[in-house]
Amino acid sequence: MFQGALTLSLDAKGRIVVPARFRPALAPEDRPVVLTAHPHKCLLVYPEAVWAPIRERIVALPGLDPRTAALKRLLVGFAQEEELDASGRVSVAASLRQWAGLEKNVWLVGQGTHFELWSEAGWQAQQQAMLALSAEDLAGTFEGVVL
Repeated sequence: MFQGALTLSLDAKGRIVVPARFRPALAPEDRPVVLTAHPHKCLLVYPEAVWAPIRERIVALPGLDPRTAALKRLLVGFAQEEELDASGRVSVAASLRQWAGLEKNVWLVGQGTHFELWSEAGWQAQQQAMLALSAEDLAGTFEGVVL
């Protein structure tokens, strides 16, 4: 389970250090980590075993619908498998860093089955957008969830 939000630094080679507590779940048995672009200008970071069935469902979608084709190109086209090195670092490809506007400081945001990687500016904008939502905007979204 990936939860929490914390800041990390990209090193000069475009790598982040995955916090030690998340490494066993993110890359069990030294399996790859999958990073891909998200339409909200962040990155998604999945354990390969979690990403594989998602990728298969995306690939199976009909390609003639322009919106579906665009999402396929984004999610599958940008997807990159990377290995965690012995120090727990994972490389973030230049194309993905550019897509998400990642610079030195990034936000790692848990989403249960995966993480999102945000630029500082992107994460701040997301927080502002969330704060702007009213109770009516959220009605039904969390129906049945008691906080």
